[in-house]
Amino acid sequence: MNIPLTQSDQDVRTALKTIWGYDDFRPPQKEIVNCLISQKDALIIMPTGGGKSICFQLPALLNTGLTLVVSPLVALMENQVEELRQKQQKAGLLHSELPTFQRHATLQALERQQLRLLYLSPETLLSPVVWKKLCDPQLQINGLILDEAHCLVQWGDSFRPAYRRLGTVREALLKSKPPGTKISIAAFTATADTLAQKIISQVLKLDKPDIFKINPYRENLNPIVRIAWTPKGRKQQLLKFIQRRPNQVGLIYVRTRRDSENLTQWLTENGYHTASYHAGLSPVERRNIEANWLGGKILFVVCSCAFGMGINKPDVRWVVHFHAPHLLSEYVQEIGRAGRDGKPADVLTLVSEPTGFLDSGDKQRQKFFEQQLQLQQEKARKLINKLPPQGEINSVIKEFPDSAVALSLLHSNGQLEWLDPFHYAISSKSGKPQQMQLQAAKKMSQYLTTRKCRWWFLLNCFGFETPVNWRCRHCDNCRN
Repeated sequence: MNIPLTQSDQDVRTALKTIWGYDDFRPPQKEIVNCLISQKDALIIMPTGGGKSICFQLPALLNTGLTLVVSPLVALMENQVEELRQKQQKAGLLHSELPTFQRHATLQALERQQLRLLYLSPETLLSPVVWKKLCDPQLQINGLILDEAHCLVQWGDSFRPAYRRLGTVREALLKSKPPGTKISIAAFTATADTLAQKIISQVLKLDKPDIFKINPYRENLNPIVRIAWTPKGRKQQLLKFIQRRPNQVGLIYVRTRRDSENLTQWLTENGYHTASYHAGLSPVERRNIEANWLGGKILFVVCSCAFGMGINKPDVRWVVHFHAPHLLSEYVQEIGRAGRDGKPADVLTLVSEPTGFLDSGDKQRQKFFEQQLQLQQEKARKLINKLPPQGEINSVIKEFPDSAVALSLLHSNGQLEWLDPFHYAISSKSGKPQQMQLQAAKKMSQYLTTRKCRWWFLLNCFGFETPVNWRCRHCDNCRN
């Protein structure tokens, strides 16, 4: 589809060439850039490695005023801001791990309107000091970019309660700005099925958004699922897989911190130089591992789901899920870190045999995931009777330390409304818990056991209509 050129098309192309050195856009980057320059709301589903950062950085750098980029991961923010600063662009970041002097310098730059892009976590955005600065009537804010928007939908380990409050941010900011001010919202994610798209639009209160859906199919990625009959057999299969790929860059995903540490130790004993990466490490330890992997000092990392988000390494030749993720959206994101240079890459998932008699590990992990979701719902149900019908979140958290997740759950169940980013009103004592995560977990299970083309299955789950008999011819099911 060819969209008519906007008035600023020459400026846009000049900026693309000057800042990034590219002569032209990849489809549909130009359309997304034009949409954001004209300050329309947008929902963009773009696979990892699809060049999404240019889509929001370019409009922000061309406009006067500030664009806020809300991102869940410090590593992701630091990488993008560092790249922009190297290109002499006015970008800053704020997060809880920053040294005081850096934080102070960024807040000063914000006050003096010296920034075009400000990266920050949802929690930092809603912190009192930052929020007060953003509400300055003199500070021109053009747009709010929500990166990794699936964090708003995905419960479990990676869930961030602050995401559920972001739908009231635009309205609250506009109250402090001059009449006629416009702030657009654009949500970016690599994976969102039709239900997730609907939830993201509703929670963020997107206004007639332009929707861009880029097919996640990658013909260079070869999905493989293999049964591991015993825990020992799982390790042996992994070892053989790595041995057949000497000197190739890869990633091994596991479910827990303990799994990561144990598997790293076992691989080290087998002569491999690797590292364990998980949420329990200090920020410095995490950065060191990322730098060693990006710099080629470590060929592969044994990691939890947090690793790799926003980190771009083109030559990853393989990804192994030593344990399958619970959700297809996680799976598609994680395999998307392989083969970004367009060359073939194998993505292997190891699963227990279906009965669980010889190895009950997968079944236990799935059961634990479901129990955690039920436990969260149970806590929310108990808390609703103790909470004041209307309240301010920070004072409520002081009284009930676990209430942040519970309040977000009540919001997702339709029992609570956010009046602004800090105040809520309970609208109903009884709600319908969303079964979305359990349904999504079932889809993952179906994917692992399907005999159909694996890419066909994935594309249909994410709302891309594919002919019934279509086959990719390079997943294990097609090749067998």
